[in-house]
Amino acid sequence: MNQRKMLMAADVAELLIVSKSKAYSIIKQLNQELEAKGFITIPGRIPEKYLYERMFPNEY
Repeated sequence: MNQRKMLMAADVAELLIVSKSKAYSIIKQLNQELEAKGFITIPGRIPEKYLYERMFPNEY
């Protein structure tokens, strides 16, 4: 049971092939969406499932 639930900026940068600063801005935007829906967020981290849903909607 070594499955991660939250991704950090380095993970997002590697996955999306973007810079680490761009990954932080993507995480910030997605966290704002989650907060608007009433979820609790952690700065600099994003739930893996939500990232995949938003970035790859046809694959998830």
